[in-house]
Amino acid sequence: MLTGWVTVNIHSKYVFLLLLNVVLLIKGSFMDVFSAIIVMVPLIRPIAMSFGIDPVQMGVIFLANLELGYLTPPIGMNLCLSAYRFRQPMVAVYRATLPFYLILLAGCCSSPMCPS
Repeated sequence: MLTGWVTVNIHSKYVFLLLLNVVLLIKGSFMDVFSAIIVMVPLIRPIAMSFGIDPVQMGVIFLANLELGYLTPPIGMNLCLSAYRFRQPMVAVYRATLPFYLILLAGCCSSPMCPS
């Protein structure tokens, strides 16, 4: 049912990949990477196959976005662990990781534009 809806409403492989990046980034900020993979891959794989996306490329996109979600406020797991470990307030950790976050975000958002 989900595959049918996506193929009717989304006509471009690149739009699908950009939306997938956004969904995985949000999912990664609220959910553990392994749990998100177990929940999301069976739902997304048939859709990706219908757009002709290589499973390896999809796997890289999954891992990169879900890991980036670990750095995304408000619940980013790596941010919470870093604040606890270094005994710093969360705002200081957010500020310290922001340049690296933006670089990783640019890399993840540009990955669907690379020809496969």
